[in-house]
Amino acid sequence: MSRHDPVAIAQSLIRCQSVTPHDDGALDYLASVLKRAGFSVHRMTFSAPDTPDVDNLYARIGTEGPNLCFAGHTDVVPAGDEQAWDAPPFAAELRGETLFGRGAVDMKGAIACFVAASLDHLSANNGAPLHGSISLLITGDEEGPSINGTVKVLDWLAERGETLDACIVGEPTNPKALGDEIKIGRRGSLSGKLVVHGRQGHVAYPHLADNPVPKLARMINRLSDAHLDEGTEHFAPSNLEVCVIGAASRATNVIPAHAYAEFNIRYNTNWTRDTIESRLAQLCRDAADDVGAQYDLSFSGTGDVFLTEPGPFVASVRDAVHDVTGRIPELTTGGGTSDARFIQAHCPVLEFGLVNATIHAINEHTTVGDLMTLRDVYRRILDKGVM
Repeated sequence: MSRHDPVAIAQSLIRCQSVTPHDDGALDYLASVLKRAGFSVHRMTFSAPDTPDVDNLYARIGTEGPNLCFAGHTDVVPAGDEQAWDAPPFAAELRGETLFGRGAVDMKGAIACFVAASLDHLSANNGAPLHGSISLLITGDEEGPSINGTVKVLDWLAERGETLDACIVGEPTNPKALGDEIKIGRRGSLSGKLVVHGRQGHVAYPHLADNPVPKLARMINRLSDAHLDEGTEHFAPSNLEVCVIGAASRATNVIPAHAYAEFNIRYNTNWTRDTIESRLAQLCRDAADDVGAQYDLSFSGTGDVFLTEPGPFVASVRDAVHDVTGRIPELTTGGGTSDARFIQAHCPVLEFGLVNATIHAINEHTTVGDLMTLRDVYRRILDKGVM
């Protein structure tokens, strides 16, 4: 049985300094590997006003369904203080059985594992997929604005009439050991900005001014204390966190003209984007009436809540993880956001990748053993089929 090495592939990817939005050859390398294996490879660069151009890749082998897509990103966050690393962040050094490098976990390592698994699977089946088609959707925009990446590749696929039947995103999902968790959904993420208006004046003459700061404090206290829900079978309770507070003036002898707070809420399937906005708007109206505040409230969001209901696809991936690791992974929905929030509108999607303890950290690293195991999990999924 052919055994392609995910470590060597991961090292080649890590050595590309693809800090968002720069590609630095990462997608060129993937394209060359996939073309040699028989994939049809499409490269595309998307643009939008006031955002950087982003390189993307879509590759597919096979013409029949089901089309199992592996989605991921080759862009990475900055290395930070490179002198603080035990090994240079873009050297992809092996120290014993540990591979160091920015992107080793998030998520060039997982991309390497899927490529190696696909090559193993194809080698064992005379160069063709055993079940339908295999595809990869790889962006350089996940760690950035997420405007010119996965969303636009999905639009491009739809225009071509090409469908995805199931998708695995290789985000690092495991808190302690490979096989701990599969993410079958994500909470929605909604940000808000509350601006309370007052009238500027001297602190010695408060009767000539209107201080917005105490009013803002009472309003954000109302938001913070609001009980939103009890959670669901698959989701924790929704939570709102106030993250930024500021005022128009920083002088201690000036009552400011306005004060503002910025907050983020992570919400579950008890809500939609529209209903959670309506609830927060009502809380603000009630609080403003109580304190006599004039205010503006605005919202922005990066993705609605979604859940891939447990069924044949989830069961197939869960069985493959158990077969290879001996663990029965928990089905979870916690953590931040990923490009799965876009893919879920097109097909069932879940996330399974490496151990996430060092993502975005100094000395990001994974182990040779975990890379080999993840390759074998992905290979098992391909051999079994997902639908």
